[in-house]
This record gives sequence, C-alpha cells and structure tokens, in this order.
Amino acid sequence: MSAKLRLHYDRLFPAEASTREIARALYESVEKLPIISPHGHTDPSWFADNQPFADPAELLIVPDHYVFRMLYSQGSPLESLGIGTDPGKRSEEQSRRIWQLFAEHYHLFLATPSRIWLDYVFEKVFGMSEVLNAETATGYYDQIADCLRRDNFRPRALFDRFNIEVLATTESPLDALARHDAIAGSDWPGRVITTYRPDPVVDPDFEGFSANVERLGELTGQDTSRWPGYLQAHRDRRDYFIQRGATATDHGHPTAQTADLSSQQCQVLLDKALTGRISADEAEQFRAQMLCEMAAMSLEDGLVMQLHPGSFRNHNRDVFAGFGRDKGADIPVRTEYVRALKPLLDKFGNRADFTLILFTLDESTYSRELAPLAGHYPCLKLGPAWWFHDSPEGMRRFREMTTETAGFYNTVGFNDDTRAFMSIPARHDVARRMDAAYLARLVAEHQLGESDAFELIRTLSYDLVKAAYKL
Repeated sequence: MSAKLRLHYDRLFPAEASTREIARALYESVEKLPIISPHGHTDPSWFADNQPFADPAELLIVPDHYVFRMLYSQGSPLESLGIGTDPGKRSEEQSRRIWQLFAEHYHLFLATPSRIWLDYVFEKVFGMSEVLNAETATGYYDQIADCLRRDNFRPRALFDRFNIEVLATTESPLDALARHDAIAGSDWPGRVITTYRPDPVVDPDFEGFSANVERLGELTGQDTSRWPGYLQAHRDRRDYFIQRGATATDHGHPTAQTADLSSQQCQVLLDKALTGRISADEAEQFRAQMLCEMAAMSLEDGLVMQLHPGSFRNHNRDVFAGFGRDKGADIPVRTEYVRALKPLLDKFGNRADFTLILFTLDESTYSRELAPLAGHYPCLKLGPAWWFHDSPEGMRRFREMTTETAGFYNTVGFNDDTRAFMSIPARHDVARRMDAAYLARLVAEHQLGESDAFELIRTLSYDLVKAAYKL
C-alpha cells in the first residue's frame, strides 16, 4: 500500500512548541505575498508562446539538473532521462519510460531540497495524494498529463496562479530577445524581464569565444577586435537589454578576481583571446578586468551587478563533450573574495549608487569574508544561499553566519535561480519558512522583539529583493 502524500503544515518550523508557534505566525503573515523572482533560467518561450507543457517528464525531469544529476550519480545514463534528445521527436512511450525510471528512484531524494520542492508541486499544483514510487508512477503520469492539457495549466495561467509579480530570465548578449518582445507585444500583463549574462563574450575559455565576439560586433556595428569598440558593443547591448526590461547583469566567473589594467594591457589580452593564444593566467586577467568594466558600466546605466563565482563548471569531461553545459556536473571550489575584489572595490566600493550582489558556493567565506565586506562597503550586498545551499540547512547556515556582521539589510532576500518553473513557489515557500524559523528563535531568545520580527519577515520575503533589483 502506497504511503499518503501529505505536507505537514509546520514543516521546517522549530520542534519546540512555543518557538514553533511564533514561526507559524510569522510565516502566515507573508505566506500569500507575491513572488519576486529576480534571477533565474526559465525559458521565455514558455510565456511568449503559452503552449501546453509537453508531458510530465519534459516538465519536471529533463530541465532540472538537480533531478537528473542525482539519478546519474546512481548509474542512470543521461540518455535514459531524455537529456540530449529532441523533445519533439520523443514518443509518449519514451516519456513514460523516463517517468517510470524517475519514480523507481524517487527514494534517492529523501531529505534533499529536491524532495521538498517536488512533493510540494505534486500535492499543491497537481493534487496528488500518494507518494511517488514505482507502483504509483503510471497514475502520477496520467494525472499530471491530464492537467497539462488544460488551459489553466498553460505557462501564463500558472504564472498568475503562482502569484508571481515579476520573473527575470537570463540571456546572452547575442540573444535577439525575440521572445521577450513577443511577451511585451501580447495582451498578457505578466511581467517577464531579461538579465544581461555576458559570459560567452567575456570569458576566453567559453567555447566559440572568438566567433561570439565577432557576432557581438555584427549586432552592434562596433569593431570588437579593438578594445574601445569591444567595450562600446557591451554598452550597446546592455542598452538593448534595458529597453526590454533588464534591471541586472549576471556573471558566472570561476573566481571573484578583479583587475584594473591599462587600455594597452587590455588590448594585448583581447588580441590573445581572439586568436586563441591566451594562457590560463591571462584568461583570468581578462575576466578580472571585465568585472571592473561591467561595474563601471553599471554606474553609467544603473544595472545591478550579480557575481556567481566559485564553481568548477562542467567538471565531467565526458558529459560536457556529449551533452554540453549545465548538465549537473558543476562542482563548488574554494573561493577568495577579500583580495580578489580589492581592485574593483578601490574604484567603486564606496559608491552607494552602485550595487554588486555577491553569491558563493564556498560557505567558509560567509563569516570570514563576505559578511564583513558587505557590512562595510556601501556597494556590496549578499545574495541568498545559492545552488547546493538553496536548502533548509543552507539557508539556516547563511543567516547564522552573516547576520551578526552584515545584518539583514545588507542582504537581498531570496531568489530561486531555477530552470524548473514548477518549483518556483515551492522554493519561495521554503525560504519564507526558514526565515520565519530563524526569526522565531531570535524572538524566543529575546534577541528580537515580535514587532521587529513581523516587519523583518516581510522585508526578507518581499521588500529587500524588490529594492535591490530595482523592481
């Protein structure tokens, strides 16, 4: 007999009864606030075209690297999960096989954030009442597939149902943003904006870098082989993105290294990068310089800057070669911020009209580096617990290790940073519950007054993110 699927109302709240009661009241005060999703990787075509999602596997498994990386770690080939295959050529039988494989291995996700998010989606969105397993897989697939055929499960309807106030996607400077233009030209009032992610044209190690930079020049009419033209091309594309709603940039550099080089030095590095003769150290210098250049441009055009360093991306050589980027093989590495950011902070750190939001995958830097930096420099804010730490315990550690030094107001609330659209309300629900739990403990220990806690829970759930991202 299958176990019943029932999300406990007090999940993630403190075990101690009186503290739990405080957490519950705090959470209830923000439970229904609109969702601000200022940084993510959902596909804008979903909202531009508003077509039904293809099937349960294509919706919940294929785009979610949290899901398929776990299954891959237990020996399931990525091909068996539909990764790298054309969804338009996948038969229903193949999709059902993917779903069955997922269901048979659902126990692998016990006590992981993925399990929390997925159970939320299954119960709250699709009305499932039994836990997913091998026996219930077919019933799950049929019920979810039936839902996806209905108009109220199309992307725009779900966007409205999830109470999303604004959602930001992330695009390359080479993207024409046609999908965003289509959304803006429609009669749907949902707000979906873009984010400027220049990695393909600022990272000499990015595949096709030279061709990408040439294409950047074609799009802007600038000579991107020369340093002034290359920088102007970025300015032009940033303006193009701003005209389509962008309020932020995002940078996925391997490190937080910044540099302040002369134009002459920059031209030498650009020449080497475009001819493929650049060394690893020189490529790092180029990326470091570009962070300072992007900061300078943010002072000109007002875009908020986000830095997501500390990931050894595409660590699995064979997976990268066979399936490309973002297939669950990005691994955290030790990251240094204090010395790395100094060139940028020497130039811009004291500017209150510039915002740089810092993320990390190296939790050891929270209390030692990031909180002290953000607790001093006017330009710096701390992004939420990110990626592998977008979890109940990761959120708890983030608050415990940063609040005493940086406070709450040098952080930017929560963002879900997801490709998995259906998980967005679940992720925000977890964040609100964990902040409620943290604040409840401070109230119970008489470190925080109740009225302050109720003000803070709204601030952390809604106000900070809206202000930080200029939304």
